[in-house]
Amino acid sequence: MAPILYDYCKMPMDDICKEDGDKCCKLAVGILGLLVIVLMGVPLIFFIIKASSEACQDGLRAAMECRNVTYLLQQELAEAQRGFRDAEAQAVTCNQTVMALMASLDAEKAQGRKKVEELEGEITTLNHKLQDASAEVERLRRENQVLNVRIADTNSASSQDSSCAAEPPLLILLLGLGALLL
Repeated sequence: MAPILYDYCKMPMDDICKEDGDKCCKLAVGILGLLVIVLMGVPLIFFIIKASSEACQDGLRAAMECRNVTYLLQQELAEAQRGFRDAEAQAVTCNQTVMALMASLDAEKAQGRKKVEELEGEITTLNHKLQDASAEVERLRRENQVLNVRIADTNSASSQDSSCAAEPPLLILLLGLGALLL
């Protein structure tokens, strides 16, 4: 038979509590309270000792330093992102300005080409007119030489007074032709 390590109480618990009354209940509550305090107090004391140890303090300092560094890095990141957004906005504005300037430049080039073509056309026309006028001047010069030769021949045959009278109409003829060319 196995040994019994406990004893039966020969009285029911209700009777014991009734006999001793409040003393028994107070003692049970006190024991339970002391047990709870001991069971809660020992780990609390152990935790307090651990929390106040040098390693824990170093860990808390490192955690605070990490939080501070993290906060500073977040601030720098936010500032860099704002700068990046501002730079992007400026780049968009610059690109729009460049596109507008390129379109304006293309329009100016086209207008310049048109003006150059017009001027080249005018130059060509003026060159033709100049060539025609030069040919006309050359033709008139030859006629003038022919007339001068005839006048010289006529002068030798007639008196000098009649040759002087013939020169003014020739001069008027040449001036009239020159005016027509212009």
